Parts: sequence; C-alpha cells; structure tokens
Amino acid sequence: MNTQQSPIRIRAIDLFCGAGGSSYGARQAGVEIVAAFDIWRPAVDTFNRNFGAGVARQADIFDLDVEALHAELGKIDLILASPECTNHSKAKGKGIRCERSRETALEVVRFAETFKPRWVVIENVVEMQDWHRHDELKQRLEELDYNITEPELDAEAFGVAQSRKRLFMLCVHADTPPVLADVKSDAKTARDIVSKNTYKLNQLRIPRRAGATLAKADYAIAQMQSEGKPPEPFLIVYYGSAKNGGNGGWQSLDRPLRTITTLDRFGYVVPGPSREQDRMRMLQPEELKLAMGYGDDFVFAEGLPRRDKIKLMGNGVCPPVMKAIVESLTRSWQGDSKESLQIDR
Repeated sequence: MNTQQSPIRIRAIDLFCGAGGSSYGARQAGVEIVAAFDIWRPAVDTFNRNFGAGVARQADIFDLDVEALHAELGKIDLILASPECTNHSKAKGKGIRCERSRETALEVVRFAETFKPRWVVIENVVEMQDWHRHDELKQRLEELDYNITEPELDAEAFGVAQSRKRLFMLCVHADTPPVLADVKSDAKTARDIVSKNTYKLNQLRIPRRAGATLAKADYAIAQMQSEGKPPEPFLIVYYGSAKNGGNGGWQSLDRPLRTITTLDRFGYVVPGPSREQDRMRMLQPEELKLAMGYGDDFVFAEGLPRRDKIKLMGNGVCPPVMKAIVESLTRSWQGDSKESLQIDR
C-alpha cells in the first residue's frame, strides 16, 4: 500500500498584481495562483499572457466585492499584495501625496478578514513605514491574529542583477514568522543581463545629445583612464544622485544595476578607439526583465509600447525574492498534510 502523502496544495491570490513578479516567484515555490487583480490594463494583459487567460482581472481594489470573490474562489492560503507605492516613495520628491492611493494598503485587511488565509505578504517601498497609517495597518492585521515581521530585503542578495531594497510585511496567522536572511550567493551583475550584440548602437556624440549625458560619459571614461584602464563598456544612470553611490551618474557592468524605475534610466555606452567613435543605446525591456529576475519564459503582452514595458518592470516585484519568501513561509509551517492550509476560524 502506498502511504506517501500527497503534496499540500497552496492557493493564492495576488492583489495589485502588476506584470506578475510576486506570482511568478510564488509559482516557482509551488503555489497555485487562482486570481489576480490590477487597475492597469497593460498589467492585466501581461499577467494573463503568463498565467492564463482570465486569471487576472482589471478592477479598482475599492470596488471589489470581497464576499462574492470568496464565494467564487473558495479557500485561499496566501494573499500577495503590492499596494500602490508612488505616493510613499521618495522618488516622488516634494510632490503632493495622494492619500487615497496610499490607503490601498488598508484594503488588504478587508481581503484577509474575509478569506482568512494562513499567510499575507505585503510588499512596498521602505518609505511606507513612515506613513502615518502604517501602524494602523499592522494593528488591524494583528487584530486578525496575524503575527508580523517587516524585513527590508535587497534583491541583490537573492541572485538578482539589481540593487533593489523593498519592505516586506510577512504576516503569519497564529504563528511566528520566519527569519528571512539575505543569502549572498549566486551574485549577478549588469554584465549578466546586457545583450552585447542584439541591439543597435548609435553614435554618442551628436548635436542633439544632452550635455549632461555627455558629461556623465566623459566622467566615466576619465575615471577608468585615471586608474590606468582602457575604457570599457559601462552604463550611464539617469534620475539619481551622485551623492548616493551615483559615481557621477555612471556605473560599471561589474556590479548589479541600480534600482530599475518606471522611466528609461540606463544608457549602455561602448567607448570607441576615439571619442568620436563612442556608441550608446538605452537598455531594452528584455534586459530589464532579466534584471528583475524573470526567466526567458516571461513575455510581455502583445503590442505593448516600450514605455509601458519599462513601467511594468519599474513597478514590479523581483520574483526570486518572493520565491524565497514563500519557500521560507511554507517551510516554517509545522502541520500535517491536508487539502488546504485554510484557517478554520
């Protein structure tokens, strides 16, 4: 007689799913993604192309009938959620913050209260902790008997070719959340994701090129020459401060990308034998996809403009980080095999 137990089936929903970075990582950890929701059509179309038609739905989180969804979807063991982050992020600068946008995070409580999953994982920029309602969010989840830990994890430490630090609220019902440590292994750099011969390079020094761009390139080349090195390919980095590891607005290919944003940020420069022969192009969405930690099997929605592809990556979650989180959560669960991990309460 075969006494081997069947694998535990873990079912998840993804709120504010974007292109599907969290779901992609969770699926690699053995989770079944049964539904996802996002307000932006390009995100929904991209998600469905990778997870199946109709899995993701276009909807405003405030308009969703959670009771009806619970009746339709049944038991859910894991809620993944990446509430709107722009109005938390320091990247917004001194612009006016939209409180309605930040309050999307509180909608996660409504889903947790109805679906009663064993685990809830909320991802956002680290500045979310400074939000005046952040403690309220934690308190309301704790009132549902979730224990919470909030590690700040850098994707670089999980084999991603990008330095991207994010806050993860790990909520475990009636149990202690696992300690998730950065594992400094399988380190990757920008060199691992830049395609050397696939995309066309253009002349760098042309009249319409911005002076600031040329200044960054000149600074990078001068730095290499000052160290006695022949100039080699490098990246110009837009939208960042040189005071914060900016190196004068450039970076070597031998380190991970700085954080990918929703804007075209990285220019790939190949120095020539003379400065008039220097060439440049912007990094392409397929390269940014790899720098987020997606595999070659991930594809964008058909007909999607380049700008939308970049925005999807900049707003995304690095799959290897979420894979590690989900594996840590499920590994720490000490229970016998059952059809679902749904909480009976």
